[in-house]
Amino acid sequence: MAEYPVGMVVAAQPEAVEAGAEVLRNGGNAVDAAIACGLVAGVVDPQMCGIAGFGNMQVYLPGQGVHQCIDFHAKSPLATKADQWADIIVGETRDGFGFVLEGNVNDVGYQAIATPGSLKAYFEAQTTWGKKDWEEIVGPAIKWAENGFVVRPHVAGWWSEGATMGRAHNVDRLKYSATGRDIYFRSDGSLKRVGDTVVNPDMAGTLRLIAAEGADVFYSGELGTRIAEDISAHGGSLDDRDLANYQTTHNEPLESTYRGLGVTTNRPPGGGVMVLEMLNILENFDLRSMGHNTVEYVRTVTEAMKRATSDKDNYVGDPEHFEVPLEWLISKEHAQDQARMIATGTRAKVERLSYEAKDTTHVCVVDRDGNAVSMTHSLGMPSGVITDGLGFMYNGCMAVFDPRPGNADSLAPGKSRFSSLCPTMAFEGDNLKYVVGAPGGTQIAMGVTQVLLNSIDFDMNMLEAVSAPRVSGTSDAIDVSNGIPWSVTEALESEGYEVIRSPRTHDFAWVHGIRVGSDGIDGGADPAADGVVQSV
Repeated sequence: MAEYPVGMVVAAQPEAVEAGAEVLRNGGNAVDAAIACGLVAGVVDPQMCGIAGFGNMQVYLPGQGVHQCIDFHAKSPLATKADQWADIIVGETRDGFGFVLEGNVNDVGYQAIATPGSLKAYFEAQTTWGKKDWEEIVGPAIKWAENGFVVRPHVAGWWSEGATMGRAHNVDRLKYSATGRDIYFRSDGSLKRVGDTVVNPDMAGTLRLIAAEGADVFYSGELGTRIAEDISAHGGSLDDRDLANYQTTHNEPLESTYRGLGVTTNRPPGGGVMVLEMLNILENFDLRSMGHNTVEYVRTVTEAMKRATSDKDNYVGDPEHFEVPLEWLISKEHAQDQARMIATGTRAKVERLSYEAKDTTHVCVVDRDGNAVSMTHSLGMPSGVITDGLGFMYNGCMAVFDPRPGNADSLAPGKSRFSSLCPTMAFEGDNLKYVVGAPGGTQIAMGVTQVLLNSIDFDMNMLEAVSAPRVSGTSDAIDVSNGIPWSVTEALESEGYEVIRSPRTHDFAWVHGIRVGSDGIDGGADPAADGVVQSV
């Protein structure tokens, strides 16, 4: 079993990173640290993630012979009907990721809530593989809820983002509930700003109950009863059966190779299949000789992205409800076919746009004993609902399901939505080399793949890899961050490509990662967010 001189925690919230690092300092392992970090993130980044959300985590514990993914996607309520919204469809969101209904009933409010999985996954992972007592792991989150956190730029930026892609305005989500109106707004009714403090005593009380009684209190105990009663009283479909019957899925990671490294990631309905397909395609090209972010490089990488996007749109969904041709999608043969088309100049066609809501966060942890966790967790587009007295906001995952019956993503009871979450690791033989992941909607797989390319093909350390300008190919256009040279985009436009330049220097997911080398470990937190790296 590998031993490192330090452990490391990387995540998008300084408070959450500090909680994970403190757990490591006090003798906890990577799983303890990741869950402590995740719970604090749900307090200090409360629209990005939380105990009523969903996600996926990859856990690697070589000393125990453990290498698993826990899938905890939210599931549609058991009372869901395929045609329940068929007569109130307004249209599809501009990004192709979700639908607009009359009154935004699938987006904001009680009907938007799917059965959450986050707390069950946190508890299962920590009590199965962690070294510390559960109550100790929940403690830092209680402290931040009770004492309050200061609004950071990234939090305030999402609050003020406004209505996007046909979805509801984010301020409408924040003021939907009495608790939201009380804790997220100033006394004059204006939204709190950077530097203001948010105190959430109701969430502190909820977390104390969870610390004392575990996840069962949420799914079948006192909290579960209050949740089900509140949702039922306000016209939502989720009830006590959904909570009591919810199960996470434990499985072996999806595996492939890239330039001699073993790459492991999550299975559908997560987005790991896209990462592996893109790496398989790009393995057929000498990217290093092209040069980083040159015209040829951007053209080649975005063509691979477009092909993986088309395959995802056509072939990937919840495997419990849709047959996914997984072996074919990640086969080297399929990748070689795609690479040949790219090499001969054949351009992919993807009839979708490039933006997707970025209401997600990520944590990477490696401890001194060589254990590692990569976890992406989210609320989707949060529903705005906070049950009186409980303090936490519920997910809004029902907005993504197709209200038109008969399609791969159509509504069905107990179904998980596809998401781009792709907590990923890479290995050199038996030795861990990379732990990466990101929030960022559709762009998650694009960001994670580019960070791996940056480090593997261009020898960047992790901070350099997550900070380098990125591109995206999830539509017929090529999207570029503002850090990509204008000379590159002008050349692409002269070849007939549509190029869309983001005003942001850093864009297309917020990647966080850890790189393990022979001389130690280094980490990087995406500069587009508020994240930090701590060594312990």
